[in-house]
Amino acid sequence: MLDILICQVLIPHSNEEMDVGVENGFITYLSIANNQRPQAKQIIEGNGHVLLPGLIEPHIHLDKAYLLDHMKQEASTLDEAIRLTGNLKKDFTKEDIQQRSIKVLEKCISYGVTSLRCHVEVDPIVGLIGVETLLQLREQYRDRIDLQLVTFPQEGIFKMKGTAELMEESLKMGVDVIGGIPYNDIYSIEHLDFVFELAYKYDKPIDIHVDFSDDPNQLAIKDIISRTLAYQMEGRVSVGHLTSLGSMPYDDAKKIASDIAKADIHVMALPATDLFLNGRGDKEKVRRGVTPVRLLLEAGVNVTVGTNNIQNPFTPFGTGDPLDAALLLAHVAHMGTLKDAEILLDMTTVNAARALGIPAHGIKLNHPADFILFHTKNRRNVLLERPQRLGVWKKGKQVVDKINSCVKA
Repeated sequence: MLDILICQVLIPHSNEEMDVGVENGFITYLSIANNQRPQAKQIIEGNGHVLLPGLIEPHIHLDKAYLLDHMKQEASTLDEAIRLTGNLKKDFTKEDIQQRSIKVLEKCISYGVTSLRCHVEVDPIVGLIGVETLLQLREQYRDRIDLQLVTFPQEGIFKMKGTAELMEESLKMGVDVIGGIPYNDIYSIEHLDFVFELAYKYDKPIDIHVDFSDDPNQLAIKDIISRTLAYQMEGRVSVGHLTSLGSMPYDDAKKIASDIAKADIHVMALPATDLFLNGRGDKEKVRRGVTPVRLLLEAGVNVTVGTNNIQNPFTPFGTGDPLDAALLLAHVAHMGTLKDAEILLDMTTVNAARALGIPAHGIKLNHPADFILFHTKNRRNVLLERPQRLGVWKKGKQVVDKINSCVKA
């Protein structure tokens, strides 16, 4: 007998209403809806509403969320945002990081986020208190949301002495991914060499903030491509921002996009932060300031979209709902067709899962039962209207419940 049977729902890339059954946390029944229903302990009438895989937030900073009330001045450039945040970090405590992180996590869960990758600051300013706090929250929230933690050297590895040792210590503590930010260090090449060597030593994936500017000559992505191939890390490297690529001549950008695809590097568009901080030096023909999403998709690159920051010096906006970031990207990347809506929903679910190395994510047999029931019968409206989440399930356990009126014993 099934634990749960959700009847008559519309799943991705299908025009048929489906019945979805769950047993022991996995999808074990998937069939076109009909009157021959298997027995289940709980039956939920989907009534033609949309059922999507759990949303995945591929790039977010929990430890520096909700800092607006702590700021004594505003940031209008990337350098100012880094400097202001560096000053604010001096007053970070475990309790403070925990409180702000929980606020984001609870919101994310309510939106239907079932997995999340968080970049955690590691440097002599804040030490390892962010790592310690997020490791505790990873365990505390394990039944409701999966957290991947990235050791992130925001202040630079060599510019801030002692950071390299702290990064390695964080890996020994249980951090999942190695981060990098070559544009904020003394030497970009040495920074990347350290990151890739550390990844090789600990057999960890990599997630790098890269080429966050309007400068078409800022192309650390080329060095990342070459190292990804040299270290045979295809499929295990992600990059966030990559906005310089959008300022390059089309043919040059197209060649780099092809090389990114060959190296199977995942690209995470972060439109809220990128739009806010880029293009400020342009007096006319102001650049959109995001990575060229269409060009990357046409080249076969796995592209995702992330929230990045929530209400801090880098981005004074943000709710934690990946669909908000996806809709913003739809506007700025001219992605307004029905097909584009399907691509954007994939970017927030299955594409993001592939980037995070999640082996099975989707409404398919034998996949974990991580999914969301939306109060709409139109998949496109999931993006356009971000409708109410009637229910969210994590490994078959309901973590958001607004469907009591739909449930039959």
